[in-house]
Amino acid sequence: MIKTFFLTILLISTTAGLLISQNNSLAQSIKRGKEVYTGYCMSCHMSQGEGLQAVYPPLAKSDYLLKDPKRVIGIILDGQRGEITVNGQKYNVEMPAQNYLTDEQIADVINYSTNNWGNKSKVVITPAQVKAGRK
Repeated sequence: MIKTFFLTILLISTTAGLLISQNNSLAQSIKRGKEVYTGYCMSCHMSQGEGLQAVYPPLAKSDYLLKDPKRVIGIILDGQRGEITVNGQKYNVEMPAQNYLTDEQIADVINYSTNNWGNKSKVVITPAQVKAGRK
């Protein structure tokens, strides 16, 4: 009985530690991502991710942004051409590739954008996922 109690406590402690570590890691990624966003994305997508009506799509409360994180990695690496629909509005302005950013910068800016302005992602993007997207 005591052995089971201690094993249960150990399991709970380990799980809690992993969750805290992941949350702290995400918080740090979001903090770094804000800096990347300010330097490279804000001029088009605006300070609050609202975009520019009929020109640059919003990232705030964006159905397109949250739908497929791997697609977002690809857009940042390869750019975006052609018409897309974001929150029911059509956009058709080319976004140039931002593949000069590091894997960490891309992961961070995605985590920042998908966890701000009314967005709440269930997915945490890692530099390893970005690196895989480069191939």
